[in-house]
Amino acid sequence: MIYTKTGDKGMTSLVGGKRVSKCSDRLESYGTVDELNAHVGMLAVLCKAEMTGDNAAFVADILARIQQELFAVGGYLATDTSTTELHPSCIVTAEMVLAVEKAIDHIDGQLPPLRSFIIPGGNAMAAQAHICRTVCRRAERNILRLAGNGVEVDGNVMAYVNRLSDFFFVLARLVA
Repeated sequence: MIYTKTGDKGMTSLVGGKRVSKCSDRLESYGTVDELNAHVGMLAVLCKAEMTGDNAAFVADILARIQQELFAVGGYLATDTSTTELHPSCIVTAEMVLAVEKAIDHIDGQLPPLRSFIIPGGNAMAAQAHICRTVCRRAERNILRLAGNGVEVDGNVMAYVNRLSDFFFVLARLVA
């Protein structure tokens, strides 16, 4: 059965069973990461439909990896590590951050210097990349709010989400 009825009064369980409000900063954080993952899924569909050439496989592979890594970020944020041990699949590593940086550098190396502000749009894939960028920035703000309210947030999580929005920006430029 897909429904449990345990959330009907506005509460839900974190990994480990602790009950919290569905309006909590923690839920906003990992809920926005989940939303981002859905948008990345749409971006991947557009990539398969619209991209050709050398970058098509590169971008498809990166987007598939990012979707898996966003599950790790969401799992990390859904775990109250003060009471529950973090599952190994929810660890965000420095290598994950570095991989995003390398992808940014690879794409940015193909682009002309930026000389003006970018208006989101141009084509469906560029517009979707900009949606991913802005949702990623919102996720970052939510995670910062969570940390500001006393929840310890791993530095790799913060760095990963920060780099990811930069990745979506350069990807939008590439496909526009």
